[in-house]
Amino acid sequence: MNKYDIFLFDADGTLYDFPIAEEHALRNIFAQYSLAYTEEIRDIYRKINTQIWLAFEHKEITKTQLQIVRFNRLFNEIGVDYTAAGISESEFNAKYLFELGKGTFLIDGAYDVCREIISRGKKIYIVTNGILATQESRINHSPIKDFVSGFFVSEHVGYQKPEIEYFEHVFSNIPKIDKSRILIIGDSLANDIAGGNNAGIDTCWFNPAGVENTTGIVPTYEICGLKEVERFA
Repeated sequence: MNKYDIFLFDADGTLYDFPIAEEHALRNIFAQYSLAYTEEIRDIYRKINTQIWLAFEHKEITKTQLQIVRFNRLFNEIGVDYTAAGISESEFNAKYLFELGKGTFLIDGAYDVCREIISRGKKIYIVTNGILATQESRINHSPIKDFVSGFFVSEHVGYQKPEIEYFEHVFSNIPKIDKSRILIIGDSLANDIAGGNNAGIDTCWFNPAGVENTTGIVPTYEICGLKEVERFA
């Protein structure tokens, strides 16, 4: 087993508990507009949002379109006449992102593993395809902020995981880089693990649910709990 000096952590689903942050943001924004909110609406939104993000990753839509289309589809699906209610999808989305930016909830073990890695003199960077303003807010206000040496958001980089250009940008901004001493940890085979493989660095698939890998994308390591990352530091 190799030891590493640089740890590239994915954000949502790896360090941050996105479903909880999303739930809080949706509840708060629906309340602001005096709209009824239910778990069924949450589930409908999540299904739509997943489809829209896949379209974005396949370059079928832009990130700006993504943010408008998802709520347009949601309102149509749940029967809300948002134009009659005076709701603008862009304004609704902006307020939703602001609420989402408050969601600094961590995955179990994230704080402890980050603290341990730093205590051993290693470096942590966050690599994410999320929306810039939201991710900046969440990272800068999160309990692990002081453990993170830097973060790279695709919207700022101009490329996204798993594109090699994204990782080239990351590498160019980390001093004294040695790719053999870098490990990327993430929950997405398609983005984090494929991206790490494309970039020529070792990869660690965070798979807490024990999902079967049928993709053909092969990680260097697979873990079910974040504490297991400590053995690589």
